[in-house]
Amino acid sequence: MEPHEQTHSGDGGGGGDCSVSGFDSAEKVIIRWDATASEEAREKMIFNDPQEVKLFLNAVDEIQKFVSSGGEIENRANSAIQIAMARLEDEFRNILVSHSSPINSDSLMLSSSSSSQLEVDEDGSSSNNGNEEDEQEEEETDLLKRSGSSASTGSAAVRLPTGRGSYSRSTSSIREIELIPIESVIHLSWIARRMVSAGYLRECIQVYGSVRKSAVDSSFRRLGIEKLSIGDVQRLNWEALEQKIRRWIRAAKICVRVVFASEKLLCEHVFESVGAVNIHEACFMETVKGPAIQLFNFAEAISISRRSPEKLFKILDLHDALIELLPDIESVFDLKSSDSIRVQAAEILSRLAEAARGILSEFENAVLREPSRVPVPGGTIHPLTRYVMNYISLISEYRPTLIDLIMSKPSRNSTDSNTPDFDFSELENNKGPLALHLIWIIVILQFNLEGKSKYYKNAALSHLFIMNNAHYIVQKIKGSPELREMIGDLYLRKLTGKFRQAATYYQRAAWVKVLYCLRDEGLHTKGSFSSGVSRSALRERFKSFNALFEEVHRVQSQWLVPDSQLREELKISILEKLSPAYRSFLGRFRSHIESGKHPENYIKISVEELETEVLDLFEGCSATQHLRRRSE
Repeated sequence: MEPHEQTHSGDGGGGGDCSVSGFDSAEKVIIRWDATASEEAREKMIFNDPQEVKLFLNAVDEIQKFVSSGGEIENRANSAIQIAMARLEDEFRNILVSHSSPINSDSLMLSSSSSSQLEVDEDGSSSNNGNEEDEQEEEETDLLKRSGSSASTGSAAVRLPTGRGSYSRSTSSIREIELIPIESVIHLSWIARRMVSAGYLRECIQVYGSVRKSAVDSSFRRLGIEKLSIGDVQRLNWEALEQKIRRWIRAAKICVRVVFASEKLLCEHVFESVGAVNIHEACFMETVKGPAIQLFNFAEAISISRRSPEKLFKILDLHDALIELLPDIESVFDLKSSDSIRVQAAEILSRLAEAARGILSEFENAVLREPSRVPVPGGTIHPLTRYVMNYISLISEYRPTLIDLIMSKPSRNSTDSNTPDFDFSELENNKGPLALHLIWIIVILQFNLEGKSKYYKNAALSHLFIMNNAHYIVQKIKGSPELREMIGDLYLRKLTGKFRQAATYYQRAAWVKVLYCLRDEGLHTKGSFSSGVSRSALRERFKSFNALFEEVHRVQSQWLVPDSQLREELKISILEKLSPAYRSFLGRFRSHIESGKHPENYIKISVEELETEVLDLFEGCSATQHLRRRSE
């Protein structure tokens, strides 16, 4: 049992033989555990034996009564205290090291209700006791008794040094877990109180901080958090960085809510009863400041890295994770000494928000200025269109975050002829800044595509290209409820009209000459007494039709309409005009050709064959495939 500390009066000999005898006995106990003088002391640890713990702590308390007593006994007391503090420092370190395993990340996924809690023995009388030393004596005596009795070790409740309701406490997000068993926590508290009382505060903090920081570093490694400088992060390629961001988001939540929170609670339990002002704060920061800076430096490096469109969504993921963590960061790092951690987290959050705004603006400029001039084969969907529409579909999924971040509407330079002319006034009444930015991106995408369409030498293919891309834009909007809601039906109707208009322009450019061959004008001869059909003119008309249709079929079989429904609708629309016109033309003039020589040279295709060949269009066939089909 640890004795009550008593006030010693007088010099080394003034306390009587009893006091001197007590000093001599205590000195012998301490010297026996001098690791520099005893092999046994080097091989054994005091805190493995409850009886030795009691003897040694009693001896330290006894010796401390004589450190200011004067005379020779004071010198002996100071010498013994130095030996005792060196020993306690070793014991302190050994207890910490023996319980410094990294946190098991798998166990962190369990609900807090499944984690065991060590209940505190609620003793109202002792909690109201005004004598703090007596209360500490009772705590230590209680543990010593339990440690010495194997029958009671597993069931007796333990009073914590802090007097909290339980060692493991949980909130809705912060989950503090037991890092060190309660018996060892109380041992650490006993040692810390004596080291601080003897003037070894700095040594106590250094030992505690170095060992616990190593434990935190081990947990970081297990969670996949690497020691990377800001420069290291910025030199990584984006693919590697994406993986690290995903890992960081998962790990940061565990670090703040479990690792740091548990370290803070452990510091409170070990040091709050020591008596030195703010020692638990100093030990907490000694333990976690370096790891916390390491953790947040990664997010800071991302926030100040070179901006590019592909980084937007991971930056938003980081922003969302950090804004979710911010209340927990403020709770865990609520001490004045940890102001810098809270400030760093808030500044990173602000820079991530600014980076997101900047990337969106740069993305708009990139879409507008995308320089490719090589026409995509067959007038199909341009890669830029796919990229942009997939991009803004993802933007719409981050709507809750971006609505808060995007506060200003898009702006255009009205004097710049290289930017599209668009009036936002009719949309602004019911559209927020984010929705207007998405509409603006679609506007500048179409503006860019209009420019690219001019690189096609065939006007019909140019219109087909615009139709394909406008239709793809419409379908992507319709396929995303979030995007459709932001774009709105008014602008969606405009886009739908755009691809339908392009389809009409295509049909005019591609088929007007073919249909022109099927008119009656120019085929009749007129005389004074009769009128008839000019067989030579009719033959030339059939030859022109055959040549034009063959050329259209050859060329447009290589064109592509990738959307199957649009492709079929376009073919039907063509046939609705071409098939009746050709059937009528044949009906009126077939007999004139068949009554002459070699009619097969002029009527080369039936109505059914014409319809079949139209159905071959827009499949993206190569010229070789086209010839093979024609020969079959």
